[in-house]
Amino acid sequence: MAETGQKKLRTGWTTGACATAAAKAAYTALLSGDFPDPICITLPRGDTPSFALAFEKLTENSASAAIIKDAGDDPDVTHGALIQARVTFNPKVTGIRFLAGPGVGTVTKPGLPIPVGEPAINPVPRQMMTRELQQVADEYGVTLAVDVEISIQNGEELAQKTMNPRLGIIGGLSVLGTTGIVRPFSCAAWIASIHRGVDVARATGLAHVAAATGATSEDVLRAHYPDLSEQAYLDMGDFAGGLLKYLRAHPVRKLTISGGIAKLTKLAQGAMDLHSARSAVDFDALADVLDHAGASKELLAETREANLVSYVTQRAAAENIRMGEVVAQGAQRAALSILRGAAVSVEIIVVDRQGQVLGHVPAEEPAKLEQF
Repeated sequence: MAETGQKKLRTGWTTGACATAAAKAAYTALLSGDFPDPICITLPRGDTPSFALAFEKLTENSASAAIIKDAGDDPDVTHGALIQARVTFNPKVTGIRFLAGPGVGTVTKPGLPIPVGEPAINPVPRQMMTRELQQVADEYGVTLAVDVEISIQNGEELAQKTMNPRLGIIGGLSVLGTTGIVRPFSCAAWIASIHRGVDVARATGLAHVAAATGATSEDVLRAHYPDLSEQAYLDMGDFAGGLLKYLRAHPVRKLTISGGIAKLTKLAQGAMDLHSARSAVDFDALADVLDHAGASKELLAETREANLVSYVTQRAAAENIRMGEVVAQGAQRAALSILRGAAVSVEIIVVDRQGQVLGHVPAEEPAKLEQF
């Protein structure tokens, strides 16, 4: 459970975990004739939660099971939603063919981790379902060859409260989750924990702190600075402003920020809260920056119509424009502006979803590119 300072917040389960459990229950029933209830799965980090079934249906060639999502105390739009999986024998496929049922979106634009035309079921949930269903197939001595259709009750309506329509995910929600667990947080509590991290670093005499927007960017930081003290690492998350404003009054000599290119584009444009629900990339402003970097008229037009920074990054690379460096320069400039002359030098590392470094501006290097 997460601490808020007043009460403990309950963790919950991602849509991907619920879909995996439903699919495993359905496939087990398809092979055995009985639905295991509750159904247990293994999450990527080894947790083994059990889920009660809210619905089950068995026919000769398919089985369906559903689970009511419990997101704990996180303000998740899918909390309480019915997540259903229908598993159907399909001897024409090898392994699993994933299908979007009612309420699950389809990817229509490039740049996401799932190809255009595929159901918006992210890679880790796909891996979880494949692993769990393969174990069931092995247990019953059969070859895994099935269609798995995931549905989310009222998903198309709920998706209007998310970024999916803007990202080109049409027809419903995405099936998400990298750990299977939803860890709720209070913004105030998270920012307070960042402040305490700075206090500890200062109290222990550290001259360098390293802040990341997420797990992948922190892995990059740790690889870049393998000898940095554990107390130097700050779980900044989306709260760049909370960190930078605190450092303004409580400086350390050097700050390194590592983050995904979309989040750091928002920082470069002046956003202090980098969460997708609370700030958005200004693609017109991004186009103006790329114009100064020598982008073609075609790229500028595409950028103004884009809704994914990753797509613009790919297109810019085709014109030999290293957008990661452009973003890193802009993020460095924005961070220094927020610090208002405090004695803190700022280094920026921009990464992609796979942890590849797209841009790096050392703390000693002055910003040279045009303003965001």
